Amino acid sequence: MFSQRIRNVMERRKRLVAPPETSVSAAAKLMAKKNVGAVMVVDQERLVGIFTERDAVFRVIAQGRNPHTTRLAEVMTVSPQTVSPNESFGHALLMMHENGFRHVPVIENGAPIGIVSSRNALDPELEEFVSEAQRRLHIRQHA
Repeated sequence: MFSQRIRNVMERRKRLVAPPETSVSAAAKLMAKKNVGAVMVVDQERLVGIFTERDAVFRVIAQGRNPHTTRLAEVMTVSPQTVSPNESFGHALLMMHENGFRHVPVIENGAPIGIVSSRNALDPELEEFVSEAQRRLHIRQHA
């Protein structure tokens, strides 16, 4: 799974974009409707930021901002790191781990085409891999 191209792992159907002037409240409703943890903030078809559920907690709720009047442009992460759909999923996971974030926009020809999240690593194949690794470790320890 880690060697798979991001193109094969990313969640296109969960791709969520909104303009910078969108209110936090409206963005949160869209995120809830699509069951996603991030929205890519796009202006004239170009990624300008990302707004995540953590941003909602730390930059809006914790600071006492009004989600109905606060715009994404005020609380988003500006110019987030991105990946190409041709890079490996392992590369994206390492980037997320090293930088402490959970979502990475996927950009092709300058436009956002999807998003990958650390949650993608909880794929059934990975769970099977972990199970098999634990089984083998148990066998070695008791042999």
